[in-house]
Amino acid sequence: MYVVRSAELKDMGFIMGLAEREGRNPGLSDGDCFFHADPGGFFIGERAGERVGCISAIRYGAFGFIGLYIVKEEYRHKGYGLALWERAMERLEGCNVGLDGVVKQQENYKRYGFRLAHRNLRFSGSVTKAPPDAPCVVSAQSLPFSEVAAYDAKHFPAPRRAFLMRWLSMRNAGTLCFYRNGMLRGYGTIRQCVAGYKIGPLFADADDIAETLFLSLAGFAKGAVVSLDIAEPNESARALCERFGMARQFETARMYTRFAPPLDRGAYGITSFELG
Repeated sequence: MYVVRSAELKDMGFIMGLAEREGRNPGLSDGDCFFHADPGGFFIGERAGERVGCISAIRYGAFGFIGLYIVKEEYRHKGYGLALWERAMERLEGCNVGLDGVVKQQENYKRYGFRLAHRNLRFSGSVTKAPPDAPCVVSAQSLPFSEVAAYDAKHFPAPRRAFLMRWLSMRNAGTLCFYRNGMLRGYGTIRQCVAGYKIGPLFADADDIAETLFLSLAGFAKGAVVSLDIAEPNESARALCERFGMARQFETARMYTRFAPPLDRGAYGITSFELG
């Protein structure tokens, strides 16, 4: 009576609904963007025709990422989640697989070969400082997509063009680039969520560029709460959050099966805990 099947685009509303009920505060347009990152990478657990759980297993070439691992509360501890997990890991066989897990589940993930790389932290707050007058800050739509994608690939473990095609143009969002002397030096996206806004990614060549982009993006929120997810070892990213009065909300355990990619000091904000 229980099956694990591939998800379709129409299932993303259910998946995002589970994420919302778990307090993950998804973006209003996350479902469409996530699905098109890897349409074969989402799975639904069904019991007697009822959808009871989900998981994502996204392939970025030789790099994979597990996320959205959720089972309805009333169906937990019955083996339904394990079946989803095994299907996801089977799909990512041969990849270096990463995930952002609940800290208390670290020991369980270690049983499947995952090792802790570092903690990720979410900071949130209302950013009241006015955006700077920065002529170097331009819309991503004003630059060739290939240029933005190439810059993104410097800060993410693998190219992700299919994802970026949707992410850079999604509804309820904005993407800004720092472009000076004919060179792209940073970019970031802010998107509206169920509650407030999230900035991610936030990639930049230097602290001052990251701050300029951060304040320019935060201006979209018009005083609403903004969240930024950072890698804990990146002290510059943490200082950026604290400088503007953002408070730490919770943490995740970033884990990998094979090796942890070198920590990128230019990654001031993680794209998402669900897809890396």
